[in-house]
Amino acid sequence: MTIAPEAPLADARPHPAAFLGAAEIGRRLGALAPLVRARQEEIDRGRRLPHDLVEELRATGVFRSAMPREWGGPELTSMEQIELIEQLARTDASVAWCAMIGMDSGIYAGYLRPDAARTLFPRLDTITAGWLPPAGRADEVPGGYRVRGHWRFGSGCTHADVVAGGCTVHRDGKPLLDAAGRPVWRVVLAPADRFTVHDTWHTTGLAGTGSCDYTAEDLLVPAEHTFSFDEPYRDGPLHRRSDAILRKMSGVPLGVARGALDHVYGLADLRGAGPGTPWRESEHVQGVVAECEMRLAAARSEVFASVEAQWRRLEAGEPATHRERAAAALARYHAFRTAREITAQLYDLVGGDAIHRTRSPLDRALRDMTTACQHVVGQRKILQWSGQLLMGQEPETAFL
Repeated sequence: MTIAPEAPLADARPHPAAFLGAAEIGRRLGALAPLVRARQEEIDRGRRLPHDLVEELRATGVFRSAMPREWGGPELTSMEQIELIEQLARTDASVAWCAMIGMDSGIYAGYLRPDAARTLFPRLDTITAGWLPPAGRADEVPGGYRVRGHWRFGSGCTHADVVAGGCTVHRDGKPLLDAAGRPVWRVVLAPADRFTVHDTWHTTGLAGTGSCDYTAEDLLVPAEHTFSFDEPYRDGPLHRRSDAILRKMSGVPLGVARGALDHVYGLADLRGAGPGTPWRESEHVQGVVAECEMRLAAARSEVFASVEAQWRRLEAGEPATHRERAAAALARYHAFRTAREITAQLYDLVGGDAIHRTRSPLDRALRDMTTACQHVVGQRKILQWSGQLLMGQEPETAFL
């Protein structure tokens, strides 16, 4: 069975002004939170974001977060992007995940010639999706590439405007190798309707992200609509390291854990710990929430400290050091794992009342973090690759 991506709606309602800063985007996201909360069951059942909700998100300006200032975009720092995703994830992880993926448009634009970028991203709020590691094949042809491939985990591909796919480049039927003897990796970009989306997303958590498989056959892509992370067109911290698309991911686990804690605080006046003992006066409850706050604060501080250190280095025009890169990857890994542990701890604290899908956000939070930790950034491979960096080696991965 295949499903077609939903065609983007025409601009039927006013969109944000030409320039929006992080504070205004955050304010708009806050105003949207009650609607997101009210539609969580619909999001889960549909296994994708409803199209009208996507348009509401688009109108907040969140998808333009990385768009260049000279285009009228805010070109937010990675730290500001994390905070926006964190804010969304306090309400719903699937919505936050899709926003986190969809705002890559501005990052991709920095790897393309301006005229090509404008063609692919004709408006600031263009939404992207796609799997970047080389799961496809791009054969060189005059003027571009003939592409075929099968990519997985295309989060947001059911509502995206532009879809990306990582490919190995072939010349005359053979893999093209770089100077180090490695296959050449390029990312191709094309309108979403040029790909076929397959209805494969039936999962425990992040159920509403529409992270389906997608394929292409005999897709002709102009050379100017492809890029290598080693060849940025624009300068700046968002385009000097390919990990710019990963830095904001920590906002999802940090926001989910924050939302779970906020929910538990909201129960304080509704529950008892025993005859005549309010829940808020229980030593056990006090100890658990204090421990969770401590662990979340440490994870969050580690994320922001490592990303800010890397950002300062890149802003100064210097390459991030191996140690700085490892610190950012480890902080991201730690945020994912810590958020899963916090949600499980709070789930156990609340007990039987936590198990109801429609009555407790802790059920969704635990499912979402269980699934989120299966992403490679939350897997133990990160420890090995980070260890290689710390020992002065360069790991062969696109996830650091």
